[in-house]
Amino acid sequence: MTQAPAVHVHRPKVEYFDIASLTNTDPKGFVRQVERYHVQPWGLYMARPADHREFHYMESWLLPALALRVTIFHYNPEYRRDQNYYLDLGEFTEVSPDRWTSVDHYLDIVVRTGRETELLDVDELLAAHHAGLLGAAESQTAIERATAAIDGIAANGYSLERWLESQGITLTWK
Repeated sequence: MTQAPAVHVHRPKVEYFDIASLTNTDPKGFVRQVERYHVQPWGLYMARPADHREFHYMESWLLPALALRVTIFHYNPEYRRDQNYYLDLGEFTEVSPDRWTSVDHYLDIVVRTGRETELLDVDELLAAHHAGLLGAAESQTAIERATAAIDGIAANGYSLERWLESQGITLTWK
């Protein structure tokens, strides 16, 4: 029997979104300039350049009621991926009218519109729980929220947009 590779255990990633200063502080503490923030009753939109080798731009919606961050990565040609949306599970909070935070709860979902969803990083969630970085209630909630998103997307023909519209959420992109 082949043993799975060891999972790197890390604290939940925390990110800050400062609307007034048009900055985004990533989980490593790097402050990035943001081109655009847009607030809707259901969440916060952010668009910014990225200095990542695989992608040059990213757009994200933080959706607190669904515990989701929906991201479109604009990949460089040699790193294009078979995905339309990347969803992070976590806690997304409006701290003040000009400041939001996110705490990642490890699980991610890749959406391939019209075809499928793929749940990622279950091993990271379990390792973090085992290490005491995420409690049983938070871990269970992350799994329940991921399952609800996967079920909702699948029930709508694997369309994230249709599922979100059924929840009263219409996302707009750059």
